[in-house]
Amino acid sequence: MSERAQIRVLPDVRRLHMQDGPIDLIVEAFGAAGEIGRAYRGAVPRFVEVLDELCGELAFLRRRAGVNGDLPSGPIARRMLAAVRPYASQVFITPMAAVAGAVAEELLQAMTSNANLSRAYVNDGGDIALHLAPGEKFVVGMVERPDRATLFGTTTIQSQEPIRGIATSGWRGRSFSLGIADAVTILADTAAMADAAATVVANAVDLPGHPNIGRIPACELAPDSDLGERLVTRSVGELSRREIRDALEAGIQVAEALRASGLIRAAALNLQGQTRVIGSEGCSQLVDTSVPDRRPVHA
Repeated sequence: MSERAQIRVLPDVRRLHMQDGPIDLIVEAFGAAGEIGRAYRGAVPRFVEVLDELCGELAFLRRRAGVNGDLPSGPIARRMLAAVRPYASQVFITPMAAVAGAVAEELLQAMTSNANLSRAYVNDGGDIALHLAPGEKFVVGMVERPDRATLFGTTTIQSQEPIRGIATSGWRGRSFSLGIADAVTILADTAAMADAAATVVANAVDLPGHPNIGRIPACELAPDSDLGERLVTRSVGELSRREIRDALEAGIQVAEALRASGLIRAAALNLQGQTRVIGSEGCSQLVDTSVPDRRPVHA
């Protein structure tokens, strides 16, 4: 068992905070008290294995993904690779683009395989895996920027819909981005799929060569970054309305293609106060912008 892992019940006595190195999760289960206890007891032993498991395959996970080739050993690493392979022939991407979503999925599976829950979620830094029993729903807050937890709207996810993963990416988030989106939120069938797609769409929201955008090689910020010498965004100055529109349109074109291929279900793209939304028929309204309180919420 990892001696690094820190696991505690939060003051609301409903949620768990689980932290081990860079992995930082908020976990909540809904159902009978005994079932919730079983779910949390199932999550803890799996969580303390995760970081060492991923570190054991880190060299593989930091390499550019290929459409074919060798598979990693662990279930999380395999889930990461499966999520990024659809993009491997078109853009540079490594399995690390799906790490947060894949970890969230693994912990959710550990919970639901041990207990009968009505609802549950695992939130890994904004990349969220969901469990919904028939007839249940989640209302999820959507943030304008990953570094500033204020809401621009909410989305309601119903049990009869296929969406079970949410992820947000952008240049202001905890991971590097090649684009300039403040936030791109993706809804997909799994958290790993949403995580990979959020990276791809956020990278596409861009104005290549614009003088108001500051970039630096990823390796200068993190020598072991999987992005190597690729330029990542560090600052975005004020843009004109037309420039914002053009950058968002570039991202929308990519998001629409991913939706048409079934890789995502819906997306919301944000840049300097402007939002573009796409969603598929049959899903709940993606964004309800009538949010009375702009603080983070969960339900």
